[in-house]
Amino acid sequence: MEFAELIKTPRVDNVVLHRPFYPAVEGTLCLTGHHLILSSRQDNTEELWLLHSNIDAIDKRFVGSLGTIIIKCKDFRIIQLDIPGMEECLNIASSIEALSTLDSITLMYPFFYRPMFEVIEDGWHSFLPEQEFELYSSATSEWRLSYVNKEFAVCPSYPPIVTVPKSIDDEALRKVATFRHGGRFPVLSYYHKKNGMVIMRSGQPLTGTNGRRCKEDEKLINATLRAGKRGYIIDTRSLNVAQQARAKGGGFEQEAHYPQWRRIHKSIERYHILQESLIKLVEACNDQTHNMDRWLSKLEASNWLTHIKEILTAACLAAQCIDREGASILIHGTEGTDSTLQVTSLAQIILEPRSRTIRGFEALIEREWLQAGHPFQQRCAQSAYCNTKQKWEAPVFLLFLDCVWQILRQFPCSFEFNENFLIMLFEHAYASQFGTFLGNNESERCKLKLQQKTMSLWSWVNQPGELSKFTNPLFEANNLVIWPSVAPQSLPLWEGIFLRWNRSSKYLDEAYEEMVNIIEYNKELQAKVNILRRQLAELETENGMQESP
Repeated sequence: MEFAELIKTPRVDNVVLHRPFYPAVEGTLCLTGHHLILSSRQDNTEELWLLHSNIDAIDKRFVGSLGTIIIKCKDFRIIQLDIPGMEECLNIASSIEALSTLDSITLMYPFFYRPMFEVIEDGWHSFLPEQEFELYSSATSEWRLSYVNKEFAVCPSYPPIVTVPKSIDDEALRKVATFRHGGRFPVLSYYHKKNGMVIMRSGQPLTGTNGRRCKEDEKLINATLRAGKRGYIIDTRSLNVAQQARAKGGGFEQEAHYPQWRRIHKSIERYHILQESLIKLVEACNDQTHNMDRWLSKLEASNWLTHIKEILTAACLAAQCIDREGASILIHGTEGTDSTLQVTSLAQIILEPRSRTIRGFEALIEREWLQAGHPFQQRCAQSAYCNTKQKWEAPVFLLFLDCVWQILRQFPCSFEFNENFLIMLFEHAYASQFGTFLGNNESERCKLKLQQKTMSLWSWVNQPGELSKFTNPLFEANNLVIWPSVAPQSLPLWEGIFLRWNRSSKYLDEAYEEMVNIIEYNKELQAKVNILRRQLAELETENGMQESP
């Protein structure tokens, strides 16, 4: 298919662009295969370059021969284009609709993008499982890398290499995979060096109504326990939902077969409930007519902050089991690709200082989201504005980023990255020139040959010039476990995402600049103090030598 077939009118003059915080601009609108571009001859006006894949929905209005297209973006921005001529307006609208809903992944922009920067680091090879394994293999000899899934035959949503107990062979893993949803047998998610406890994750066990069991599964998860110790299974479904799953062939671990494990149910919502929550929240944020009572009731009705609280509470529980109880844990919901990953990754941010650095957080996203099989292509296909709701969309990753922001806000000096880093990850998960978030799992990415045909997001982010935008000036390495508050008054709305197109951040930006300047000036003064101290010590030494006989 040629993009030209979808572009009925490639260019229109005298189009007026309206967007948040900018004056209206008149210019020429151009459509390419992947971008909507508006450029103006007026001085000091920024061009608009908008990826078609960032467009969530469009509305059309007509007054006489003047047409208006309202573009609603996946990053929650709303842009208005006033186009002279009804025919041109209709052509542009139908072209945008076609180009923003391409079915084939290989027609998306990452396959056509060529970087304008020098590639110093190949992001596709920055966080390989072997490198991650080396970080804790020096502290324990009880785990090994398994290549049982190298052809993706055992579990289509797992990576080719996984970490499992050394005492369990690959044949046993194959048997366990037939007993777990989607073949997702328990694998290592995190090793706590302080006490040797671990977080494992998996899909639900396929016990069904007749209480099916699997000896190899029992042996695998018991292999993670120390003598005389109990473990915890955190199920991210309510007990009721977990019991209902048995009727469909799923279920949960029976205590009779797992006597050393205590099961805890921590209900976290999924799928359409989360999507509806996001839609309600964005609608409330965009409505400027609210009085205070109406705004607060709409915010509450969206339930967004309730979901944040549920996820953070489960993550804190997981971290408590590891650090305070000295117990290993297994986490799963149904598939083990959504709420499970939210909890495992947030628990690591609480427990592991490395996860709070830029590279450590990138490794966490790679390991616990991309390689762990979170279906980004399905979950992020649409955002808060799209009218045609399918079953699979859900802002699971955005909720995770929001939870990270909540912890960052409570511990502003413990994170090497800033809020802009989290916003950037949200934007690229939904629309990007990079191939990192394409596909639903490693198997799909392999078939698409993303490593050969597209650029990794990390190759761009980790350039020194880009990193400076995402670095937190307040950061001071903190090697302690950090315990976030989940009290309702501790969890505010993330304005940097949900209100950034509704009100100007000019004064916040100015305050941030001033803070950076103060920190830099403080460093300069500290350096001068150190020099003067050295000089004073030298003078005192010289005096002492002169005075001694």
